[in-house]
Amino acid sequence: MSAEKIVKRKKIGTVVSDKMDKSVVVKVEWMKDHPLYIKKYKISKKLIAHDEKNEYKIGDILEIEEHKPYSKFKSWKVAKKIR
Repeated sequence: MSAEKIVKRKKIGTVVSDKMDKSVVVKVEWMKDHPLYIKKYKISKKLIAHDEKNEYKIGDILEIEEHKPYSKFKSWKVAKKIR
C-alpha cells in the first residue's frame, strides 16, 4: 500500500467580513481572458473559511487552503496571514 500525498488547493484573498463566529468571508480575485475579444477581465468569488480563534479582521490578506467540509458552505480553512 503506497501513501499518496494529498495536494490541497490554496488561494490568496482579502477578508471582507468577520461577523460570524469562527468564520471569515474571503474574496479571491483572478484575471481571465475573453475568448472572442481577447481582453482581460477580473473575476472574484467569496469563499467562507474557518478561523478557529477569531483572530483575522476585515482587510487582512490571507492564504486559505482546502479542507474537508466544516458545514454546508464552509470547506476552506485559513492557512496563514500574509499581510
